[in-house]
Amino acid sequence: MKSVLCEMLEIEYPIIQGAMAWVADADLASAVSNAGGLGMIGTGHDSVDIVNHKIADMKAKTDKPFGVNIMLLNEDVDTVVDAVCASGIKTVTTGAGSPGKYMAKFKAAGIRVIPVVASVALARRMEKDGADAVIVEGMEAGGHIGKATTMALMPQVVDAVSIPVIAAGGIGDGRGMAAAFMLGAAGIQVGTRFVVAHESNAHPNFKNSIIKAKDIDTVVTGQITGYPVRVLRNRLTREYMQAEKEETSKENPDLDRLAKLGAGALRKAVVEGDKNYGSMMAGQISGLINKEESCKDIIEDYMTVCKQVISQQAKIWV
Repeated sequence: MKSVLCEMLEIEYPIIQGAMAWVADADLASAVSNAGGLGMIGTGHDSVDIVNHKIADMKAKTDKPFGVNIMLLNEDVDTVVDAVCASGIKTVTTGAGSPGKYMAKFKAAGIRVIPVVASVALARRMEKDGADAVIVEGMEAGGHIGKATTMALMPQVVDAVSIPVIAAGGIGDGRGMAAAFMLGAAGIQVGTRFVVAHESNAHPNFKNSIIKAKDIDTVVTGQITGYPVRVLRNRLTREYMQAEKEETSKENPDLDRLAKLGAGALRKAVVEGDKNYGSMMAGQISGLINKEESCKDIIEDYMTVCKQVISQQAKIWV
């Protein structure tokens, strides 16, 4: 089951692993790449030295294609971009802004640039700036999200651009993957399901919280700040949302109060396993996840079920 994305990225399956902060390290990303997908290293607010270490660690664990995600709000983004361009990496995804100012530098280094977008306008802009593909992330996803759903946004972006479109958010199994293909996707990006992979170093408490989650167990916080985040419900979300409610009613909301509540909370969840005050970023597909599996098994399950669904529907509608 090949697609234009497989040819572009030189991978076996059209599945990209989401570059989740504190989760997407070389252990997880190399396992995804070795299983035929595209493993992605998350860099977040990392210094250039840490980024170089992660890339070297990745190269030691796989000889398959992989990529690096660059968070454009990183205060060291200029030096990180330079390091990635010098590393021989062939694929970069970007988040939290536009990579336009770095596009010429990426292209000169032979790097494919795939920005994450949450609107048609941004997708068009990215194509104009020279992006090789875009990742359309709907609000079903875990972590930082936009306002539109994947199902509604995907076909609009596909109609608006001529470059490959990758679907992300709410794609929990092969059925969702088949639906994404029907909407015009060239591939999918998967985050939450890889959090609970055997090779993921996320804390067992975080993994188990996802496995036990039901369909209604995620909530969106941070609406007032302009940076909404989807996470699993816990004490932190209750206190944060109460604080949001109080600040929203004020003429001059105290956003610093909210920032302090969330400071370091993602690390608490992923590294320390704090189920009460950790920010357990996870998508709405958490309710579909009921066990820990290897990256190889996860990818094979996506592909097998996707093919079965497409085949079954083809028979029904002939």
